[in-house]
Amino acid sequence: MKQSPAGRIRVAICVPARNEADALPRLFAALDRLDRYGLDPVICLLLDSCDDRSAAVAHDYAARASLPIRIDYATQAEPNAGRARHGAMLLGERALDGRGLLLTTDADSLPAVDWLQAMVAALGQVDVVAGKVVRTVTWPNPAQDRLEQYYESLYAMRRVLDPVVWEAAAAHHQTSGANLGISVHHYRLLGGFPPIPAAEDAQLVDDASRAGLRVRRDAASVVYTSDRRTGRVVHGFAGGLRVLDRDGDAVMVAHPEDAAWQYRGHALARRVYDDGDVSPLADAIGLTCDHLVGVLRDSPNAEAFAMRVVPVPPGGMRRVTLAVAEAGLATLSAGRFAA
Repeated sequence: MKQSPAGRIRVAICVPARNEADALPRLFAALDRLDRYGLDPVICLLLDSCDDRSAAVAHDYAARASLPIRIDYATQAEPNAGRARHGAMLLGERALDGRGLLLTTDADSLPAVDWLQAMVAALGQVDVVAGKVVRTVTWPNPAQDRLEQYYESLYAMRRVLDPVVWEAAAAHHQTSGANLGISVHHYRLLGGFPPIPAAEDAQLVDDASRAGLRVRRDAASVVYTSDRRTGRVVHGFAGGLRVLDRDGDAVMVAHPEDAAWQYRGHALARRVYDDGDVSPLADAIGLTCDHLVGVLRDSPNAEAFAMRVVPVPPGGMRRVTLAVAEAGLATLSAGRFAA
């Protein structure tokens, strides 16, 4: 990774913002408080189709900021989270002269004081870091609490069934653009965030795993984010909260038995990649040995092979209510995730 002349690691904090005049001052204050020891950070703010006072707020901050800041502009007829975040990351690439670390967060989020240190430390060991996002609670939502706990428990089961050496000691289940880190080199390798209206963060991380990159979900890296119900993109986090406000535990989630089937398949695929004998995997997931050998030859490592080759379960990936999923996961846990 590129370092400044004084040996400090260069980091770009890339933030897309669309009409966030009210939120930006709190974000800037949080960035000013970051522990920057040994680091050379720059804020890269992309103002995406703003028609409020976001530009004025940003330039007012730039005039007195303790951190260098670069500001750029984009215009889109419709909100597109993927294009906006990619634009912020490209601004970061330019600020780093093409080498260094790219971190991204959201305008309505507040990184913890040690966020930079935690992300840089983790990126010294892996290729992509997905940090933990802690929801501020101004409007309690018991269903959201249960949903988060369900996916936390499901991810813990994943790492029991399919352990990887690069995972954090304290892990979590989330993948959010409010807290992601990657090097410029690997970001370019993946082609950047896809130009999709929402879930660009999950897609990038999926692409990273399929490319064989080591993805670490590290709870030591924390960003606090808003639980507002009015978001800037369709199907974003705010929209998800509105759905939970309306539907409660009737929300549909992945069936834990189907997820466990995939996790076991991933673990077996990693072993097969190292052994070279694909027949046990063929029997387990219902694919031919010739097909598996072809995918194996095209995969640079075991991670890429596991993520590329394991299909959905034979009956498909079922969606069930949260209550059904919780009961199913409890049953699996009681049997210690037995097949």
